Amino acid sequence: MSERRSIYVVSDSTGETGAKVVQAALLQFRHEQVNLRTFGNLRDMAALTDVLDRAAGEGALVVYTLVRADQRQALYNRAAEFGVNVVDLMGNLMVRLGHWLEASPKDEPGLLHRMDEEYFRRVEAMEFAVKHDDGQNPGGLKNAEIVVVGVSRTSKTPVCAYLAQRGYKAANLPLVLDVEPPPQVNELDARRVFGLTISPAVLLEIRRARLQRMGVADKSEYAELPYIESELDRARKIYRKHPGWTVLDVTRRAVEETAADLVAIYETRFGAPTI
Repeated sequence: MSERRSIYVVSDSTGETGAKVVQAALLQFRHEQVNLRTFGNLRDMAALTDVLDRAAGEGALVVYTLVRADQRQALYNRAAEFGVNVVDLMGNLMVRLGHWLEASPKDEPGLLHRMDEEYFRRVEAMEFAVKHDDGQNPGGLKNAEIVVVGVSRTSKTPVCAYLAQRGYKAANLPLVLDVEPPPQVNELDARRVFGLTISPAVLLEIRRARLQRMGVADKSEYAELPYIESELDRARKIYRKHPGWTVLDVTRRAVEETAADLVAIYETRFGAPTI
C-alpha cells in the first residue's frame, strides 16, 4: 500500500472555497491515499509559519487562498525556506482581475463567507414572512423585527417581501372591521410596528380592480366606499391607541418607496441587520 500523502488547504477565512477546488481537482486522480486538511482563519505570519512547519514535516502540498497580497508573498517566501510546495489559488486571479477591472482589491478576508451568511439570512427572512403573512401565527409576532399592520390591500404582503429581501424578519397583520387585533400586538416593541394608511378613494380603485381581475362582481361590500371609510376610521382609532407605532401613508406610492421609507426609519432606530 502506498504511503498516505497530505494536502493542506490554508485560508484567512473558512477555507471552504479552497477545499472545494482541491476536491474538484482530485476527482481527476486516484486519490484514496490523499489526506485533505483545512486550516482556516489564519491571518498572521506566526500561524502560517506553524502550518508550513507541519507541512514540511509531512511533505505536504500547501494550497492557499489568502486575499492580502503581502501575506501571499510572505507565505510564498517562507514556504521556499521550508522547502514546501505551494499553490496560490487566489493571487493570480486577483491580480489579473485587478488589471482587467482597473481597480484594487479590498484585501478583506471572509467576504465570501459573509455573503453566504447574508444569503441564508435572507432565505430565513423570506420563510418567516411567508409563515407570518396576513395574521398567521400571531404567537410568532414577538420574533419579528418589523410588524406591518393595515387594512386589506394596503400592500402589507409585498412590503414584507421587500423587507425579507433586505434580510429583515417581517410579519404583517390585517386590520379587519369588527375584529379585534390579536392580544400579542400589545406586547410588541412599538418602535418595530408600522401602520399603513391610504386614501379611501384610492383604496376603492385598488379593490375594484382586484375584484375585476378575479372575475368577481364589484358590488361586494369589500369594494364599497362607506365600508372602506369605516375600515380606515377603525384603523386610525387603533393607531391612536398605540401612539408609539409609526404610521405611513401609502396612497399612490410604489411598494419600493414605502419599504424604503420604512427601512430608513427602522435603521435609524436599530441599525442595519447584523450577520
